[in-house]
Amino acid sequence: MLASFGWAALVLLFGYLALFFWGNAIATRAAGRPVWLLGRATGRDRWAAVGFRAAFVLAFFGPLFWLAWPLLHKADPLWTEGSFAVPGLTGVLFAGSGAMVAFAAQMSMGASWRVGVAAGATGELISGGLYRFSRNPTFVGQALLLLGVALAIPSVPTALAPLIFLWSAHLQVRSEEAALRQALGDAYDRYAAAVPRWIGAGGKRGTA
Repeated sequence: MLASFGWAALVLLFGYLALFFWGNAIATRAAGRPVWLLGRATGRDRWAAVGFRAAFVLAFFGPLFWLAWPLLHKADPLWTEGSFAVPGLTGVLFAGSGAMVAFAAQMSMGASWRVGVAAGATGELISGGLYRFSRNPTFVGQALLLLGVALAIPSVPTALAPLIFLWSAHLQVRSEEAALRQALGDAYDRYAAAVPRWIGAGGKRGTA
């Protein structure tokens, strides 16, 4: 059985995903067109789309499969059932904070929110709120959420989840930046020069 920290992390992850899809529905109505663009992904963006899905599936269903089939978690050198208080509590705090940051960033995009990249489907530039500190606060929050789950429920699938997510985010961000630069021109260049790609680094260093 999972310790209470592990269950709390899974509840936070499930709750975030529910809010994420609810936010997508709101953005779709606001934009007047679909905002889910992952189905149109090609090339490296398709790999990113697969990676995003895989990361969240591993984080949520991995521990449940490990519980359902004991042979799996017995063979997992990282599995602890979330029984250690310090990493468990830290993981829950990370997961909760990450979920709040990711959802707040998503909702602040309004009709400009997109899931994926497609030519001609970019919205208006949003530079206020959390976007003053990071050009990709949703990804930062999601990565923190998945890291929190990995700390609260140490296992091979939960450890892989944030790594796969970060790799996928790196791929998609490069495509998003190219699309935004093409659509918004100098306005995006000025924004990218002033705000880091992730967080805590100079904007110029984050544009490469």
